[in-house]
Amino acid sequence: MRYGEIISFCYSSELAAVTRSEDFGEFIVMAKSVNKVILLGNVGKDPEIRSTPGGTMVANFSLATTDRVKDQSGNWNDRTEWHNLVAFQRTAEIIRDYVKKGSKLYVEGKIQTRSWDDKTSGEKKYRTEIVINDLSLLSGRGEGEGGGSSYTRSGSSASFDQRSSGPAEDSAEITDDDIPF
Repeated sequence: MRYGEIISFCYSSELAAVTRSEDFGEFIVMAKSVNKVILLGNVGKDPEIRSTPGGTMVANFSLATTDRVKDQSGNWNDRTEWHNLVAFQRTAEIIRDYVKKGSKLYVEGKIQTRSWDDKTSGEKKYRTEIVINDLSLLSGRGEGEGGGSSYTRSGSSASFDQRSSGPAEDSAEITDDDIPF
């Protein structure tokens, strides 16, 4: 390899470049690009579940994340951002079975924009969404909060841990009035 020559290789499923620094005799690894999204939020409405003509299960739903910001007069205001999420195959099945409006989720994925031509107007439409790779259910089964289950999609093998992350707690039932959106 010559000085400053960049070679590409796959490192931890990310494309990276390596260059050799002649001054220090070492290799420097630089990421060429990263498309990773991490979200922690609440599901806005019950997920929509469908199957493609080929039989692949698909789950679509929205997730709300909230930032707390201080205004000029010193008052705290919540600013909610809505994210469109999509999951496929086993992850969609987990969402179908365990996720509902108000569920708290931790999600890792990638951002993707799809486009299509509207059949009625003929204009081009766009939708930006998060494609889920990893999912942790932070709400208990049938609850709005608590619990702790996780599902990770990696390659062709998948696992779903349904064990609670801690001891069961006696808590009052959560209603729609308790959910901030």
